Amino acid sequence: MVVDVEMVAAGITRRGTVCRLKDARSGPGLTRSAHAVRLAYEEVGPGALWVIGCAPTALEELLTLDASPALVIGLPVGFVGAAESKAALRESGLPAVSNVSMKGGSAVAAAALNALLYHLAAPASKEKS
Repeated sequence: MVVDVEMVAAGITRRGTVCRLKDARSGPGLTRSAHAVRLAYEEVGPGALWVIGCAPTALEELLTLDASPALVIGLPVGFVGAAESKAALRESGLPAVSNVSMKGGSAVAAAALNALLYHLAAPASKEKS
């Protein structure tokens, strides 16, 4: 499972994560977050679960890769690029969880993942008629 920032990783319970932001460098036309996505993809390859809760540029970079993710939780936050990157995610056809506003964030992304994991792990309730 790949996360864009350590704050997302901190909110994910009992799961290992990959975050390469500390190793990333910015350059002309490339943000640290975008470079971190490239580094993480080199490490995990296709089919990973991606949780992006901070940087719209991380989500944009993921969409440019041929990552074939199992799932993308794309909930970056901010006034610049967040809503647009989430719209691009929805239009990509990738399996995804997102919203339609500039709201989101690390805690929201981690909570979305935890909700999915706990829902899948919980035994089905039996309703009595």
